[in-house]
Amino acid sequence: MTERVQVRRARRLVIKIGSALLTNDGRGLDVPALAGWVDQIAELVRHGVEVVVVSSGSVAEGMTRLGWSQRPEHLHELQAAAAVGQMGLVQTWEAQFRRHDIHAAQILLTHDDLSDRKRYLNARSTLRTLLDFGVIPIVNENDTVVTDEIRFGDNDTLGALVANLIEADGLIILTDQDGLFDKDPRKNPDAQLVAERRAGDPELDIMAGGGAGALGRGGMQTKLRAARLAARSGAFTVIVGGRLENVISRLREGKEVGTLLLPEQGRIAARKQWLASHLQTRGRIMIDDGAVQVLCKGGRSLLPVGVKGVSGQFRRGEMVSCVDQEGREVARGLINYDADEARAIAGRASDRIVDVLGYVSDEEMIHRDNLVIV
Repeated sequence: MTERVQVRRARRLVIKIGSALLTNDGRGLDVPALAGWVDQIAELVRHGVEVVVVSSGSVAEGMTRLGWSQRPEHLHELQAAAAVGQMGLVQTWEAQFRRHDIHAAQILLTHDDLSDRKRYLNARSTLRTLLDFGVIPIVNENDTVVTDEIRFGDNDTLGALVANLIEADGLIILTDQDGLFDKDPRKNPDAQLVAERRAGDPELDIMAGGGAGALGRGGMQTKLRAARLAARSGAFTVIVGGRLENVISRLREGKEVGTLLLPEQGRIAARKQWLASHLQTRGRIMIDDGAVQVLCKGGRSLLPVGVKGVSGQFRRGEMVSCVDQEGREVARGLINYDADEARAIAGRASDRIVDVLGYVSDEEMIHRDNLVIV
């Protein structure tokens, strides 16, 4: 069975679209092309697929509006161009999705947002809540305030990190080339498209070469690096030509277009391995016998009602150890509440959390996707 079935079966996707595509190689926003991608994404949504769009183009659109022919070198000029261009970019996305009665939301991120654990979790919660509401998040790097020290470097990397963030099944990178070739097709007419490889294949580094376009910061090397980042959470990546007719729909149908880069293992296995590799825990959660059974045999989440005691100091999103009443470790996972909050709701039913804390971050103390049995 072809690996393309993974693309067809994906239920949550990140679709990244580059500057050259969105701005028709610098001639201003290509509204007809953008409308075509929106039509295809809307069709995915109608079939129950959750989609996050990572959209480049704010700087390029700002350059067009300001009449600049070359990408500026000074940071403050780039920030000004991004501020001007972001207005037109997000308005166009919103207008096109409204044709399908779909709302869009603007999400601007910096590297700090994903490196700070609390802000990381807040970003994840916001994105996943928008998806629950049927809204399409339009994500871009916050170029208006970002500095060299905290930038992602390119939106390919941002797309991969968003795929990690929301635990997407796959990342689709729409670019101005048909995919990854075994050698540079611009210099070698006999270059062959790479249809499918493992993302970690070292031969791909030679094929990817170097170079970036005049409008964006990314080249094929950054797309390969993004695929490897996405693979850390078990997501596949497709690098494909965004100008191919009905490209998103064709991918969804399992057609062999572009380059499919596969993770070494499945999404759940990759995440569980990542959790298990965390040697340092920040606290301990003592759970009752019923909770032990539910976790070890039922594959369920840990609810506050099953917690007997909390020790240590930890923040939301940090790793804690789950022990039975004899002190034996049975599981570990990323907790949804700070230590003081966890102590306050321990032993309570989930529907009483709001009575105790005045709010509810999550119904679970630790969600099953963030928990591994040891």
